Amino acid sequence: MAHVKAGATSKNIHNSPGQRLGVKLFGGELVKVGQIIVRQVGQTKLAGPGTKLSRNYSIHAAKDGKVVYRQRKTRRFTGRTVRRTEVSVE
Repeated sequence: MAHVKAGATSKNIHNSPGQRLGVKLFGGELVKVGQIIVRQVGQTKLAGPGTKLSRNYSIHAAKDGKVVYRQRKTRRFTGRTVRRTEVSVE
């Protein structure tokens, strides 16, 4: 016989704060070097000219300028082409 009673399971302990993801600066807004333009999980938006992609897929401004969003076709691993939004700074 076991010496310890069966422990109850707790269901309400996995409460973490939101990650504050999304677009931080929209098209036409002025941006300075190093400012975050988009915070994302995975590469849903592509980093274009004038931007750089960080390790957690955040897109930062690499130069001062104006934020521009464009649609671009990219090829997936399977060969299928999909439309992706490209973020650039002009």
